[in-house]
Amino acid sequence: MKSDSSESTKNSESTKNKSLSPEAEFSGKLTFRDYLLATEQKANKPLPGSRLVLPLAVQAGIIFAVPFLSMYTNLTGKEVILQTVPVNSRNVLQSNSLELDYNISRIATLRRLSGWQELLRRNRGRNGQLLSGTNLYVILQEQPSFSRGVPRAWRPVRVTSNLPRSLATNQAALRGVYQDGYVQYGVENYNVPDEERQQINSDISQAVRQTRDGQLRSIVVKVKVDSQGKAIPVSLWLRDRNYRF
Repeated sequence: MKSDSSESTKNSESTKNKSLSPEAEFSGKLTFRDYLLATEQKANKPLPGSRLVLPLAVQAGIIFAVPFLSMYTNLTGKEVILQTVPVNSRNVLQSNSLELDYNISRIATLRRLSGWQELLRRNRGRNGQLLSGTNLYVILQEQPSFSRGVPRAWRPVRVTSNLPRSLATNQAALRGVYQDGYVQYGVENYNVPDEERQQINSDISQAVRQTRDGQLRSIVVKVKVDSQGKAIPVSLWLRDRNYRF
């Protein structure tokens, strides 16, 4: 009887093992130590070369794309002259950088332009002002200049939330972003070489002495604007002197 019982148990276990899938049978034999060893081997396995090269290639592409795009804009962009607003001379030159403010950076200027009400309607915040981060395009029109000295600044004629599909040959669209009450165009700060800093300071001092309120008025900036409205600085006129960037 005992022999029959043992034989029956063996047959039952054999039948049970046959009914298990290979995966289930393997997992039943796998110990926790085997799992740890397999995990450690997988972690120490070197990554395929493609998984290392691809991220590096993407990062390198981004790094090299920035100067390339600036160079492309400088070669193919349209020259536009921007007018600064009266600037406090003490705030113009900060360490080795030049910080400027433009008339089209001020909402007081933009709200007088055609298209302002439509722009505000589409991007109105709770306080009735433009939403922070609003993208906009200012359409500037060239003004004829009859002298070879300081060029005349282009006049803002319209503002819109979308890039215009077509413009007159004497017009350009400049892209800006509204932040903290002002519109930034990416051409507000310039690095000043050490050899030019003293001369710029001298020109600023002379220009301020010629005004009654101690503010600097005679700065215009030349930028290059590409087909998408992005601008890069080219040079500025301080009084009758031109400084290139």
